[in-house]
Amino acid sequence: MTKKQFTIITVLSVTAIVLGLLISRRLWFRLDLTRNHAYTISEVSKNLYKEIPDQVLITYYLSGKLAAMTPIPTEIEDLLREYATYSHGKIRVMVKDPAGLQNTDTIEQLGIQPQQIQNIEKDEASVATVYSGIVIEYLDQTGVLPIVFSLDTLEYDITSRIRSMIRGTNVELGVIVGDESKQWTQDYQYLDQALKQAGFTVREISPGDEIPDALNVLFILGGVESLNDWSLYRIDRYIQMGGNALFATEAVAIDTQGSLDARSMEDKGLLKMLAADGATVMPSLVLDRSALTIQYQTATRSGALQYRISRYPLWFGILANNGNPEHPITARFNGLDLFWASPLELNPPGSVIAEPLFTSTPDAWLQTKDFSANPEFGGRFDMEQDTVGQETLGVVLSGVFPSYFVGQPKPTREGSEETLPDMPVTPKEARIIVIGDSDIASAFIQRRENLDFMVQTGLYLSNDSDVIGIRNRQPQAGRLDKILDPVKKATAMNSARIVNLGFVPILVIGCGLLLAWRRRNARPE
Repeated sequence: MTKKQFTIITVLSVTAIVLGLLISRRLWFRLDLTRNHAYTISEVSKNLYKEIPDQVLITYYLSGKLAAMTPIPTEIEDLLREYATYSHGKIRVMVKDPAGLQNTDTIEQLGIQPQQIQNIEKDEASVATVYSGIVIEYLDQTGVLPIVFSLDTLEYDITSRIRSMIRGTNVELGVIVGDESKQWTQDYQYLDQALKQAGFTVREISPGDEIPDALNVLFILGGVESLNDWSLYRIDRYIQMGGNALFATEAVAIDTQGSLDARSMEDKGLLKMLAADGATVMPSLVLDRSALTIQYQTATRSGALQYRISRYPLWFGILANNGNPEHPITARFNGLDLFWASPLELNPPGSVIAEPLFTSTPDAWLQTKDFSANPEFGGRFDMEQDTVGQETLGVVLSGVFPSYFVGQPKPTREGSEETLPDMPVTPKEARIIVIGDSDIASAFIQRRENLDFMVQTGLYLSNDSDVIGIRNRQPQAGRLDKILDPVKKATAMNSARIVNLGFVPILVIGCGLLLAWRRRNARPE
């Protein structure tokens, strides 16, 4: 090779490297082998640029100290860069370290919340203030994700906020807490936070108050013994006007503040209205082999108090494979937990289509009489276990619903001269979801899966179903409840022990001995 050829090849190589670096910011590729493609944005997010008239700016405020301690911020930044890559220039991403800014108060005024973390350097522990939050700007609108430290729902949070800004829409979700003994801000505080974090504007509506026709979604939680005809007329009219609603209720009351006594509820009309719509809440309790554990206090013979933990079949898990894979809400179902739930029977009128959302395992049974919910008397739980089968616990109804108050005079409210509005002459199509458990999102026991399900339900009922699939796309560890039969579970555990403690070590030792033998024989004599 001549000196001239060497020079030309060197110049061309350097030029190719420089050009490669320049276009690397435009050409982007990622191989994502996770089951739900958790590290790749969905088609909905990739096609956002088609809806964006003007540029969107996403600023990720990230403390350098935090980025040096964990790989999660890098994963978040990669996802944001992916938005910019597929946006055709409509989305711009910036990453800023608040430490480099003169005044961190400005960041906090935007809504980014500081976090305290423990930092250990040179055997010295200290507390550092760090930031990891996202600000989305479009024209004169600003959306804020105050704390971002997970990919779990990040894509949904970003895509839904960009859409809301572009469309100038805000999804308003109304909530009616039907039980007089419960309050939204106390008994459902985690659900309130989850809905707001998902972008909903939550509006609490007192039973009997006017329900706006333009309300996107309505959640009715409990209310069998509290919601009277006046309140039910309001709800029925909302559905007749095309409103979509979720009912979380049951037919058996549990004294959760006392001795866990159980009794049939005295229905004031809610259960009858749901039955007319197509879902009958049966007056019984479901018990399931997929039982959860409960901790309770009991007295010994000496009078001392002690805590016990035991399996409690009235609290049970709905397994991932017991969800309806064909429905948007449960297409990527991770399961949920129910507490003192009642089974449902489908009996839809001709204008309504009914389909189950989730069921119990095939090993469930019912309490239909002599209700007992106290774990101290667990022997009573098996009294009606003669018939075991799968029970429906969540259903979706869609179509034109007949009015529960058709042919009846309008209800009146004692002491009030207010007159209820007329029902529409022609009812519109609507969606109703019924769950046989009002405690599914109660704050007394927090379940991440339950909150996710309620948010998914809100999205489906608000007709934003195309973004349902991008929530919770992070790989799931799953629940260790696939095998319920104790004999099969013991067999699987023993097999795992044999493989891991016996076969694998023997295989490793055998490979080592074989390798040593081959090396020995390979040596020259």
